Amino acid sequence: MRPLDHFLRARDLLVSLRTDHEAAAREFRWPELPAFNWVTDYFDVFAAGNTRPALVIIDDAGAVAASLSFAELAERSRRVTRFLARLGVQRGDRVLLMLANVAPLWETLLGAARLGAVVIPATTQLTADDVVDRLDRGAVRCAVVESAVTERFPGEAPGLLRVAVGDPVAGWTRFDDAYGEDGGAWLPTAPTAPDDPLLLYFTSGTTARPKLVLHTHTSYPVGHLSTMYWIGAREGDRHLNISSPG
Repeated sequence: MRPLDHFLRARDLLVSLRTDHEAAAREFRWPELPAFNWVTDYFDVFAAGNTRPALVIIDDAGAVAASLSFAELAERSRRVTRFLARLGVQRGDRVLLMLANVAPLWETLLGAARLGAVVIPATTQLTADDVVDRLDRGAVRCAVVESAVTERFPGEAPGLLRVAVGDPVAGWTRFDDAYGEDGGAWLPTAPTAPDDPLLLYFTSGTTARPKLVLHTHTSYPVGHLSTMYWIGAREGDRHLNISSPG
């Protein structure tokens, strides 16, 4: 049985028992996955030929700033996967993602996860000192950030790959170059282990220095099966995300 089948069996059980909490608690078992990458094993399969909306971004005035179908988002994110790989990002490398709620945020998240890189989400409100701290403690290999905040990055950061989203910035690779890559099927060099790192979060640091919290390829996407059940989400629903990226 494929990893996808294990994942879908667990998901479909929760969907079928969404109004019967006792039965769900009694019958649900976390899927046992010898290998799993949510993007290649699930998203790419679900997105193939799927023209339904996957991402709709609304601006401050209430207008649609961007709208991508599942198929479009998969294709664009595959271009980003190849773009990152061409720059030199490899499996296990840390990618600092410092963007507002724009399409490249989601394209890069999917693209990096497909590659097996580790994403460090970060708010665009970070100061220059915050950026240096995250580069250092996060062992960041690549930074994908808004052009407007590139000035907060140190001039000297040996080995750091720099990608700017928006207007061109001297010394930074343009994110738009990613759209010139091949958007066809991506074949990973090796399966992603379920305990391979996927996300590395820095906590808010309200009372002390931010701490690093690691999520794997199962703890976050598979763990969110419980979130799906809790909020009652079903295929075709629209989820309004009001939290700030990072």
